[in-house]
Amino acid sequence: MATRAEFLERIRREVRRTPGLFPASAAERPPRPAEARAAVRRQMAERWPEALERFRQEFERVNGLFHRAAGLEEVAGVIRDLAREKDAHELITWASAELGLDLRGSLESQGLSIVAAPADGRDDARGRYREAAARAPIGVTGADFALAETGTLILLSGPGRPHSTSLLPDTHVAIFGKDRLLETLEQVGIMLEALHLDAARSMSGSVVSFITGPSRTADIELTLTRGVHGPKEVHAIFVEAR
Repeated sequence: MATRAEFLERIRREVRRTPGLFPASAAERPPRPAEARAAVRRQMAERWPEALERFRQEFERVNGLFHRAAGLEEVAGVIRDLAREKDAHELITWASAELGLDLRGSLESQGLSIVAAPADGRDDARGRYREAAARAPIGVTGADFALAETGTLILLSGPGRPHSTSLLPDTHVAIFGKDRLLETLEQVGIMLEALHLDAARSMSGSVVSFITGPSRTADIELTLTRGVHGPKEVHAIFVEAR
């Protein structure tokens, strides 16, 4: 059996094998969050194509699966094909108002059963949704932000957008447009800080999820297993016009 010192040294040795992608440093909280948010929006209005390409590269680097759709009307077709590939007959989604589209009209006619999250937050409705989430093979969400430098999807939970949608199904599908793209973690901090200015949205749920690829769990031998604490697959659908 390894001693404590040997155990810790082995961890240090393995960590040194994979250096960080960029140096870490603390960022100051913006003194005027609304102005900082507006500045980020102006920057991304020009730089979103480069940010999207960086997101795609980093997302695929962590085994994410990237799709493009010209408009919202094509999103249902991408999800339908994915469900057929997996022989899935049921999926769960955020509430249509939170997702930005209603998939039931186009997918239920294709033989898929759609369970949308309740928007009112009643305990009985939430319980039924959690039961559906536990058995559904596919969960469909939006993305509040898409972080280019690490290929990370960032989701805020809240009414109509429960954490279980992205956590429990084996396959998570996130839909986003160019207005969600950010280049750096510093920009993410600015946008989250600015949310406190809106009382209706200010961290209305209990969870902010940073999702970088499928769920991974490693034992002491650093053997990776997918899907133990979350989805085995993560798909991102970028909608060019929405």
